[in-house]
Amino acid sequence: MCGIIGYAGRRQAAEILLDGLSTLEYRGYDSAGVAVVAPDGVAHVHKRTGKLENLRDTLNGAVLEGSLGIGHTRWATHGAPTDHNAHPHTDCSGEVVVVHNGIVENYRGLRQELKAGGHEFRSQTDSECIPHMIEDMLAQELSLDEAIAAVARHIRGASAVVAFTTREPGKIVGLRLGNAGGIVVGRNDDGVFLSSDLPALLPHTRDVYYLNAGEVVAITGDGITFSTLDGESLDKSPTKISYDPLSASKGSHEHFMHKEIHEQPEAMVNALGGRVSFDDLSVDLSELNLTDDLVSSVNRVVFLGMGTSLHAGMLGRHWMETLAKLPSDYDNSSEFRYRSPVLDSRTLVVSVCQSGETVDTLAAMELARDLGAPQITLCNYPGTQTTRIADSTMHLRAGLEIGVAASKTFTSSLVALLLMALEFGTHRGTVDSDLRKSLVSEIAHLPDALGSMLTDEGPYEKIARKYGRRSDFLFLGRGLGFPMAMEGALKLKEISYIHAEGYPAGEMKHGPISLIDEDMPVVAIAPSDSLLDKMQSNISEVKARGGNIIAVVSESDVETAELADDIIEIPRASEIINPFLVSIAMQLIAYHIGVSRGCDIDQPRNLAKTVTVE
Repeated sequence: MCGIIGYAGRRQAAEILLDGLSTLEYRGYDSAGVAVVAPDGVAHVHKRTGKLENLRDTLNGAVLEGSLGIGHTRWATHGAPTDHNAHPHTDCSGEVVVVHNGIVENYRGLRQELKAGGHEFRSQTDSECIPHMIEDMLAQELSLDEAIAAVARHIRGASAVVAFTTREPGKIVGLRLGNAGGIVVGRNDDGVFLSSDLPALLPHTRDVYYLNAGEVVAITGDGITFSTLDGESLDKSPTKISYDPLSASKGSHEHFMHKEIHEQPEAMVNALGGRVSFDDLSVDLSELNLTDDLVSSVNRVVFLGMGTSLHAGMLGRHWMETLAKLPSDYDNSSEFRYRSPVLDSRTLVVSVCQSGETVDTLAAMELARDLGAPQITLCNYPGTQTTRIADSTMHLRAGLEIGVAASKTFTSSLVALLLMALEFGTHRGTVDSDLRKSLVSEIAHLPDALGSMLTDEGPYEKIARKYGRRSDFLFLGRGLGFPMAMEGALKLKEISYIHAEGYPAGEMKHGPISLIDEDMPVVAIAPSDSLLDKMQSNISEVKARGGNIIAVVSESDVETAELADDIIEIPRASEIINPFLVSIAMQLIAYHIGVSRGCDIDQPRNLAKTVTVE
């Protein structure tokens, strides 16, 4: 779960690398480093623990001469965050330089073998095995491309490796092994760029190539070549990416997360475009290739995801059962493959993965593919790994999301899942014309409804001042409110470092009620729906035990508001649409409490945007 950048071309590499790492810092920020080949052919490596600014301070304005180099931001897996453990790593001679994303599962045995062969290690990382192994391969007269491919046959675990050697000046080689760590490549008139993630390339090019598992790329200032691990040449076509440079700037917002929360109305418009007709209120999901045979053959749906994506899948389960009358389940991707899931050609697997590169979800999808299940994936970036495993893809169209805590990708996932359930219901005859038009009319109004919630953040600031120093929170919800309680608790944990739990409100009396006192705020998700009376009873139970209630209520719901200590009003909507509006409230509660506590909003400690290792 690290950021990788590489450049070979006609410009000075150092500033390109540092700018790229700045873009990628959300992928890892416990250390950073760069390596540049100087005109005299020597590799100069600079790395520092801490954030990228520490590395810049170390360089202190020095100009690193050289037009080829690689850089890395680290999120530690093996070895503590220290200067020695930071990437890039080198071989004994300093001629082989490597950055790595992933885990070398058998590194202990490799390390012992290499030490026995005379190699000296400077770090405690698994990654340092790789440059030493490449050194041995090069000593056997292999080229760098061949050496990296040979190393791939010796290491276990999913990895992305990028390396150069001063013995072959002007070339960088990258490898993708398994599903950890993406590699994307692009070029312009100045040279060729390589990165672990798309945002670092977008300032330079819109035409990019994604590396698949088991593929090798070699870049020079003049070109790009792709091959398999067996050395067979590959012919790849570029993917064209649209990009607005302003989206990489915070603009008037203090944090990217705040900016991205406010971008949700626009992201919603993008998600609906071409899928919903505002003229006849119909839905067109031709991108999913839903044939009548497929829809009629499916008798069960399984939703897969991790974290926020799992919570989206929980809501997808509700909508699919309610609208399409299809039995549905949701499952945590990381647990799914460690039992014996029962899947076949009649079980549709829907994965939610905003990055398209989450390793646990990829592994779960591969298992589903092996068992013959048809698959649909929801993803924010075209061409990424989940889109290549699934049979069909719904792109989220949320735009670039920099903040580690998902915001607009969550609501974009929700609209995709709801439209999918509507489409299945229409095909299966369980959604009639009147219901479809009523729901689509509400969906069409969502951008405006979401925007109305962003005009006044005063209530959230008040809640932050009042409760921001508490150490524990409980989030309660029923029905569609339960996944939102889970999401609200997750957001608060991520952003403010406050312990928080999300529970189905009916479970409260089976344990959590013993924790409630005047020091534990309870967020009750209680919009006007079929379960409101039960939520009101739960609120009363909390109040009877001295708890403080922050209630999320539909506007003009005086009765529920009177039961609470503090309220957040959301626009009135149908039960199916409420989660979209509640999601804004959950995000803003977490955001403003995090701000009030002085937390690092966009880069919460120990977290990274894309989880590419188990």
